[in-house]
Amino acid sequence: MNYSVEIKVMPLKELLDPQGKAVMGGLQNLGLENVEDVRVGKNITLQINAASAEEAIELATIASKKLLANPVMEYFEVFVNK
Repeated sequence: MNYSVEIKVMPLKELLDPQGKAVMGGLQNLGLENVEDVRVGKNITLQINAASAEEAIELATIASKKLLANPVMEYFEVFVNK
């Protein structure tokens, strides 16, 4: 079966996010003063052929650990789209 799997990769909360800070400054320059914080990450979509949703999640997790996310600076979350 074919599964669409989303992987959300974000900077660790303990680390500074220079790209997020730059976006925050741009939003403030636009007059959007109510925005309190910005974190910029990446969203990756994989189409995985697997026997089950659990297997698709496992394969996406392996891909994330080995290639898609840097565990020193980022964390990731895996979701299967229904």
